[in-house]
Amino acid sequence: MGKLSTQAPGLTKTLRLPHIVALYIGAVIGSGVLLIPGLAAEKAGPASILAWLVMSVLVLPMAITMGLLSARYPSSGGVSTFVRTAYGDRFGNMVGWFFLLSVPIGAPILSVTGANYIAILLNWSESQVYAGAALLLLAVLMMNVVGLHVAARVQTIVVSLIITILILAVVASIPHASVTHFVPFMPNGWLSVVQAAGLMFWCFIGWEAVTHLSEEFVDPAKNAIRGVLWSAGIVALLYFAVAFMTVATHSYGVGISAASLSVMVQLSLSPIGGWIVAVTALFICIATANAYIGAASRIAYSLAQEKIAPRWFGTLHAKYRTPTGGLLFLALCFVIVLGVLYFDVIDLSRLIELPNATFFATYIGGCLAGVRLLHNSRVGRIASWTSLVCTLGLYPFLGWSALYPLVIALVLFIWQKRHA
Repeated sequence: MGKLSTQAPGLTKTLRLPHIVALYIGAVIGSGVLLIPGLAAEKAGPASILAWLVMSVLVLPMAITMGLLSARYPSSGGVSTFVRTAYGDRFGNMVGWFFLLSVPIGAPILSVTGANYIAILLNWSESQVYAGAALLLLAVLMMNVVGLHVAARVQTIVVSLIITILILAVVASIPHASVTHFVPFMPNGWLSVVQAAGLMFWCFIGWEAVTHLSEEFVDPAKNAIRGVLWSAGIVALLYFAVAFMTVATHSYGVGISAASLSVMVQLSLSPIGGWIVAVTALFICIATANAYIGAASRIAYSLAQEKIAPRWFGTLHAKYRTPTGGLLFLALCFVIVLGVLYFDVIDLSRLIELPNATFFATYIGGCLAGVRLLHNSRVGRIASWTSLVCTLGLYPFLGWSALYPLVIALVLFIWQKRHA
C-alpha cells in the first residue's frame, strides 16, 4: 500500500454536494431494490405500494437526524462522535465498534451477492464466484487507499449508472402495465401491509454510513443536510417507481418474487434483460461496499485516536492521507469472512443477521444522541424522537442476532478494564 505515516494533520476536505448525494444513495440503495419489491408485493399484493409510501415518509426523520448531526458535528467518528458528545466516551466508543464490526461481515456479503448475479450469466463455479467477490473488495479497498476524491468520483459515476438502469427498467415495463393487476387491491388484509413495511425497512438502512465521512465534507453545515434531502428524495422515488411497476406488470408471485426486477425487465428486453439486472446488481454492490468501507476505515482511524483501538488502526498513508490502518484491518477481516462463507462454516442468510443487528444498534445510538444534541431544533427534536421510537420498536424482532451488539459491548468492557 506504499509508505505509511501516523503523523497526520487530519483528513482532507474533498467531498462536495454531488459526491455527498452519490455516497448517500450508494449507501442506501442496496440489493434490497432487486429483492424486496417482489417479496413485498407477494406478501401484501398491490397494497404493498401503500407500505412503500409510508416507509419513504418514516425513514425521512432518520435521514434528517443523521444529516443535522453531521452538519453540527462533522467528524470521521460519525455516529460514535455524536454519541460521545451526548453521553460520554464509553458509549461513543461502543457505538463506534458496533459500526466498525458490521462492515467486515456486510461488505463480503455484498461482494458475493454481486458476483453471484454475474455468475448466473457466465456459469461460474463456486471458486470463481468467491474469486470475483475478492477482486471486487480489493478494487474498492484500493480506491479508498488512493483517497475519497477518487472513490467519490467513482461513486458518482456508479450511482448515475444505477439510477439510469433503474429508470430504464421502469420505462421499458410501461407497455406491459395494466390496471387489472391492481385488483384485488388488498388481498391479504391490513396486517400484510404492516408486515411488508417491516420487510422494507432494510431497504432504507444506510444513512448512518456517510456520517463517518462528514469530516471530509466541503462546508458540512450547508451540504450535509442538503445531501440528505436530495438523496432521500431520489431514493424514495426510485424505490416507489420500481415497486409500482412490479405490481403494475405483475412481475411477482411464487418462485419469481426474488427476481422481480429481472422478470419485469425481460418483459420488454428479453435476452439482454438478465444482463441489465446483473450489471445493476454489480453496480449496486460496488457503490454500497464503497460507502461502507470508506466509512469503516475512518471509524477505525477515529477509535485509534481515542485510544480505544490498536494504534496501527490510526495509520495514515504518507501521500494520500487516507486511513490505511483501518483499510488493512478490513482487508484481513474480509479474507476470514470470505473463507467462512466459501467453506460453508455458516451460510450467508444466517451471517447477514449479525451486521443487521449492529447497524440497528448504531441507529439507536445515533437517535439517542439526536434527542439530546438537537433539542434546541424543532425539526431535529421531532426527527430524533420519531426515528428513535421506530428503531426501538423494531429491534426486538431481530431475534437472536440482537445479542451480537451485546457481546461486542461486553468484550469492549473487558478490554477497557484491562487497559485502564
